Amino acid sequence: MLSEPERAAVIAEARGVLARHARTFRLAGRLLPAARLDDAAVVYAFCRLVDDAVDEAADARHARSALAGLRAELSGASPARPIVAAYAEVAARCGIPAEAAHELFEGMASDLGPVRIPDEAALLRYAYRVAGTVGLMMSGVLGVRDPVARPFAIDLGVAMQLTNIARDVAEDAARDRVYLPADRLAAAGVRTESVLDGSADRDRLGRVVRELLALADRYYRSGQDGLRYIPLAPRPAIAAAGSVYRAIGLEILRHDADVLSGRAVVPGRARLAWLCRAAATAPLRGLFRAPRHDATLHRALAGLPGAVPGGHAP
Repeated sequence: MLSEPERAAVIAEARGVLARHARTFRLAGRLLPAARLDDAAVVYAFCRLVDDAVDEAADARHARSALAGLRAELSGASPARPIVAAYAEVAARCGIPAEAAHELFEGMASDLGPVRIPDEAALLRYAYRVAGTVGLMMSGVLGVRDPVARPFAIDLGVAMQLTNIARDVAEDAARDRVYLPADRLAAAGVRTESVLDGSADRDRLGRVVRELLALADRYYRSGQDGLRYIPLAPRPAIAAAGSVYRAIGLEILRHDADVLSGRAVVPGRARLAWLCRAAATAPLRGLFRAPRHDATLHRALAGLPGAVPGGHAP
């Protein structure tokens, strides 16, 4: 249990991590009530710590050791550093399922070594582990208690991860990672090796990127349907985050899906416009009818801990 001075210090540190590394979430976070923002910052800082354990490790051996250490800290098998202890307190208080963090660890561990994704099902399972789980974490932070909301929360996280993958093709290739599904690349006549060395035909690769963004849109629409389950006070922040993130995909398309020429960035004025529009319409989400989740969106997630089948009407 953290003391009050320790808790204040770790929240200040977590807010700093959010400010430095998460432009979209930092902007949307301004719409959150202060207590919710503190918990959200702790969740983000914890997830960032897990991510950095892999991406900043000297090699795969050190990364595995770092992940094992974090698992031990979270489980209580070894003393926890402040941010892990703070996350554990938030998780217990907000009812975040333990499977969310454990599957996050599994997803990050799969980034060790060369990454190749065979097909859409494998891609969606990966996206659930590294981002759908964050949707579950944030549901708890925001005070969502209706279990019917869980598949929608997962979908918003999955959509954001698919956008990340589309945006970061070149950056990931530099790490020997190709998340674009191999079967889609082959169908478009793109060799994995050409993605890695940057020689892929831009038009053919763009076709795969467009397909990925179309898939992401299906998950964004579902995530937006689930906004009705979020309490009114924090709802505009999540609507804004999803909308601004979705705009990254639109920016990619505006540049002909050429993801090898540079990282797509939504201009500041456009981000603000998307944020304001989403925040203004968020209270109306699901006002007249409760959404029914599309069960096909979770077909690939069957059997994953923490994942839930979709298609339930409230």
